[in-house]
Amino acid sequence: MKIQSALSASTARTLPGVLATSIAGLVLCLANPVFAVDKPAISAAPVAASTGHSDSGGIDWRKDNDVDAAFVQAKASKKPLFLYWGAVWCPPCNQVKATIFNRQDFIDRSRHFIPVYLDGDTPGAQKLAARFKVRGYPTMILFKPDGSEITRLPGEVDAERYLQVLVSAMNSSLSVQDSLKLALAGSKKVSAEDWSLLADYSWDDPEQKLVNNKDVASTLFRLAELCPAGPNATRLYLKALSVSASTPPGQNSIDKTVALEKVIKALGDTHLARDNMDIVTGSPAELLDYLSAPKTDTRSKLIVALNAALLKLADDTTLSKTDRLGAVNGLATLAKLDNAKPEPGFLKDIQKRVTQIEQATTDAYERQSVVNAAAHAYGSAGMLDESDNLLKAELKRSHSPYYFMSSLASNAKKRGDKAAAVNWYEQAYNAAKGPATRLQWGSSYVSGLTELAPSEDARIEKAVQSVLAEIGTTENAFYERNRAYLDRMGKKLLEWNKDGKHQASFQKVRTQLDGICAKLPANDPQRAACQAVLSNAKS
Repeated sequence: MKIQSALSASTARTLPGVLATSIAGLVLCLANPVFAVDKPAISAAPVAASTGHSDSGGIDWRKDNDVDAAFVQAKASKKPLFLYWGAVWCPPCNQVKATIFNRQDFIDRSRHFIPVYLDGDTPGAQKLAARFKVRGYPTMILFKPDGSEITRLPGEVDAERYLQVLVSAMNSSLSVQDSLKLALAGSKKVSAEDWSLLADYSWDDPEQKLVNNKDVASTLFRLAELCPAGPNATRLYLKALSVSASTPPGQNSIDKTVALEKVIKALGDTHLARDNMDIVTGSPAELLDYLSAPKTDTRSKLIVALNAALLKLADDTTLSKTDRLGAVNGLATLAKLDNAKPEPGFLKDIQKRVTQIEQATTDAYERQSVVNAAAHAYGSAGMLDESDNLLKAELKRSHSPYYFMSSLASNAKKRGDKAAAVNWYEQAYNAAKGPATRLQWGSSYVSGLTELAPSEDARIEKAVQSVLAEIGTTENAFYERNRAYLDRMGKKLLEWNKDGKHQASFQKVRTQLDGICAKLPANDPQRAACQAVLSNAKS
């Protein structure tokens, strides 16, 4: 493949890369127009990052989960409220801590809003998540003091761009929702800054409120048409293509010849490619499949363009280590596309570059993200042994090793080693900490068992009973992420017992769940959610 020859020819260049860790839904909600009056407009001028950071990152986070009290404070001080929804273990959250929250310019700007940190494992967090429509970690939202949402920002962009978007949001007189209405109506009142906020909105967040999820792609294509020519229009168009590439065929009809020309032109522009790094590194294979057919000149042409752009991003030392690894992951993905077999030199180059980045990463937060990205890059290249070695070495120093145990389970599953996979899922569950986290890992363990060891009734029964026992003592166990993972576990168990061969074990766990549901008040919405977990009804 051309991507291989291009890579082999670049031995003097650095090709770091990873799976783009999309922080779907960095949500910011900003202040009303009074904000700009009460305080001078905030400058986007870059400030050197701080040399270190604690869990608070120098930011005066409110961590008491009393969001209503925080909004009272925001209203009294006429400041917007910045909500950060995350978890200790999640790699993208740790990436945000390592590249954004530790920057002195972000710390300085945090004085202009009320920063609230909501951890998914703290009491009441999942119920609050349902209230604010946040599920994926991390999500960041900027609200007006009155509680209305301004915008959701994409965390997958690099730190400099993120800060620029934050500044634009804090100085805008319109919410992104108002900007969208005006833009679609063809209004001349939409400023360049408003278009920028629309282009950088977290459209990938399934909880976003601007449009129905099924209409996201068509809305983005329409916005790209209406937006004045320039970087914002390009980003809107590329994002529309990225979303379309993941939707059912035929849902969005476009001229793919025109689309291909636009994509190749954007990839060839170093600045545009960097500004849209999240799309270029996050979905190169999907774009390739969407815009071209295997073994065609069109496909070869697009592969060359994607490869060249990814190489530049991988070599860009102004990007974070995780983002550079995202480019490597993209290259590895393309190299194996269409059943191609990567050349040995390609694999050696990936190992060298991944190793260089991993060994240069000493920050504990950053390592959680970098090691995850590096393991994904190895996996995409088919280098499962290298991925395993990296993950196993990290177990001893990670503050959340259970995350990497789950990755080891995935690698074992790819190899076809079912016993090793379920053992790693079990170890991950046993090591997990925090009620929401343990529920998530327990659900994954049960799902892994039903798929990979379906005949082990006693083991499955014991695992489910353990998860349900913890749920019985967990506050708000049937909200948001908790509910989603319980529903997944329930569907797996229903599928496992669809022919009634495991009825004895299934009935025991159903009886246990019924007892938990019965203890919930009849008027509590959690009761219906609980009862739906092991029923055929849609919860």
